[in-house]
Amino acid sequence: MTRAGSTLTPAAIRRRYVVLTALRWLPTGITVPVTVLLASARGLSAAEIGLVFAVHSVVAILLELPTGGLADAIGHRPVLALSVLLGGAGLLTMASAHSVAAFALAFGLLGAGRALDSGPLESWFVDATHRADPDADVTHGLSRAAAANGGGLAIGAVLGGVAPMVTAGAGSAVLAVPFLLAAALDVVYLVALMALAVPLGDTAAARSSRAALLAGSRDVARLVRETVGAVRGDDVLRRLLGIGFLVGVVLSTLELLGPLRFARLASSDTEGTAVFGVVMAVSFGAAALGSVLAGPTRRAARGSTAAATAALAMLAAAAVLSTALSVSVIPAAAAYALFYLANSAGWPLRQRVMHSRVTAARRNTTVSAASFAMQIGGVTGSLLVTRLADATNTTVGLGAAVAALLLVGVISLRLPSDGEPSEVEPSGVERGGVTGLVAAELSAAGQGVDRI
Repeated sequence: MTRAGSTLTPAAIRRRYVVLTALRWLPTGITVPVTVLLASARGLSAAEIGLVFAVHSVVAILLELPTGGLADAIGHRPVLALSVLLGGAGLLTMASAHSVAAFALAFGLLGAGRALDSGPLESWFVDATHRADPDADVTHGLSRAAAANGGGLAIGAVLGGVAPMVTAGAGSAVLAVPFLLAAALDVVYLVALMALAVPLGDTAAARSSRAALLAGSRDVARLVRETVGAVRGDDVLRRLLGIGFLVGVVLSTLELLGPLRFARLASSDTEGTAVFGVVMAVSFGAAALGSVLAGPTRRAARGSTAAATAALAMLAAAAVLSTALSVSVIPAAAAYALFYLANSAGWPLRQRVMHSRVTAARRNTTVSAASFAMQIGGVTGSLLVTRLADATNTTVGLGAAVAALLLVGVISLRLPSDGEPSEVEPSGVERGGVTGLVAAELSAAGQGVDRI
């Protein structure tokens, strides 16, 4: 078997990684504008849509760690191929679903595919690059891939929004077209994956896939124990996890109620998909801009992380409120994009505080804890806020997101103002340097597309 490091240069590997990343996220972007509207058109209430969305999160959470070692056991490509097959099956099931059970199955398949997909492509890139040149810097490739990630989502969102409008037919049938298109592009991605992500050789033959799954399952219990121990003695970490939970609630609320809001403003589900596709494309761009503005925002707050994050949370709350109360599409769309900008600007500042509280030995556990907190918040929003919207209306449901963001602002005021660790008790988490999260996880969480 040909080894990537012996035939490809680091630059060639980087180009392949960027292309594969764009192809990976393009189908996801296509489904963003239409997922909620398809389920609604086929008779699901907002609460039922929240329930099936929660299935995705629960499946992804349960499988994330057990499948984490699978790529080490059987290789990157087989795991990635399996994730594409599961995701494609989920898309086709979604296109044909007409009941809560069928939609739940579709979201479960998508969640399983998402758990398998989390990490192997990036790991292949890093491993292949280091085989080709042990001293190569992978930073440039990761940065390019992050841009390709956002670009794929943005282009996909526009395509997914427009597809129902240019398709002959009526009713929910046209809303299924983006899922068929996404499934077709998944086939393209799979072919490209087999052609471009060349095998790296038998690097982990000593471990069987069953052993990897069992080890990952044991890691779930270990993660919970270590997480509880890590945050027990540090009130700053507890606040950060609380903020992560609330942000998860907000993102799931916008993810579920946003499409319904814009469909109502557009007076049509079909036109609403086109409008929401453009809105999401602009919002993805705003999220990228917000990440760049994190540093200047902190400097404008005279170096105070607490003041900067609190102000950004208040701005995000005002944006969601404006989205809920606007009576026409353009101001609602501008406000929706403003939320993504403000949310993405606050995220790096909070992460800086978190990483200042931990050493390298506890860093992965703490990062995982933050991810879990956001996921649990997403499940909570999917189950509870949608029921509130069903009992009242989408405006009230979005109001719950506003309240959550205002609480984020209040909690943010109690973060260390300079972003540096304050004195902690000996039982608390030790302090250390700064590192980052996996690029794909960052993008998915920050942009609110982790379920589709």
